[in-house]
Amino acid sequence: MHGIYEKDLDLNLLRVFMVVAEAGSVTEAASRLYLTQPAVSAALRRLTTAVGAPLFVRAGRGLALTTRGRRLFTMAQPHLQALVEAAVAPAVFDAKTSERTVRIGLSDSNEAWLLPPLLRLLAEEAPRMKLIVVPVQFRTIAEALSSAAVDLAVTVADELPAGTRRLELFTGGFVCLFDPRHARLGRTLSLERYLAHEHVIVSYNGDLRGIVEDMLGVQRRVRVSVPTFNSVGALVEGSALLATVPAMVAREVVSVRPNLRTLAPPMSLGSAPMELLWRSTVEDDEAIRFMRERVVRVAEAAQGPASSKRGQASVAARE
Repeated sequence: MHGIYEKDLDLNLLRVFMVVAEAGSVTEAASRLYLTQPAVSAALRRLTTAVGAPLFVRAGRGLALTTRGRRLFTMAQPHLQALVEAAVAPAVFDAKTSERTVRIGLSDSNEAWLLPPLLRLLAEEAPRMKLIVVPVQFRTIAEALSSAAVDLAVTVADELPAGTRRLELFTGGFVCLFDPRHARLGRTLSLERYLAHEHVIVSYNGDLRGIVEDMLGVQRRVRVSVPTFNSVGALVEGSALLATVPAMVAREVVSVRPNLRTLAPPMSLGSAPMELLWRSTVEDDEAIRFMRERVVRVAEAAQGPASSKRGQASVAARE
């Protein structure tokens, strides 16, 4: 590319040249280009200087291409046409035939409820498209978006890079997950009983602090700290351990481990919106838009009819 720029060749000159060559006349070319004759003649002189050889000779009242001019015309014509088509032709996306690979960032709490139904949708509507799942969470999502490591993401987020588009999918709370065969908790869970139990927690920092410690400043009796939610169900089942997890995570765990149960935690942990995130620079990318729409559809189905109505009402994303 450096060689192209070093020539200091205005590509508009090639456009003028092509029209003059086709018209065989500066006067006719000026009319087609909506330029004056002196402007067309000046453009031809500049191009001749850049090429370093005559491009036209007089032929009666018109102009004829020289050997160098005809070679330039032959070589430039298909490329200029391709450039014009690239500039004005709309992008064509066909989900049935597209082989695009989309990189989607997911926090581990979202993999179970989102990926299986999303893949089923793709199998029906976009059988050749592929997904690469990149692990993200609220501490890493900003870098993943700003570095274009992901095309879109589903996670809880705080501060995000400028130009990030965000759409709330749902707002979820927390529940306590336990095995009633081993943990006798009753119908309601008191704070005293909660703190007396041993816990499995998820810590992205690799320590003994989870959401309860960070939000309330109390320290639970942590038996094991794991880096993701993926093993929580297996650790709770068959033990007296207690896990405080997002409600969506608990629902997916109980669906495959029906012996487990949930209770409301004995304290308020608030709630944070789960959001669909993408960069404004890919707003017009039809493949990524297609994938975003399918993520929204899966999220609405996961939340039930009330969420579907809310999703239909939320037609605009925000920055």
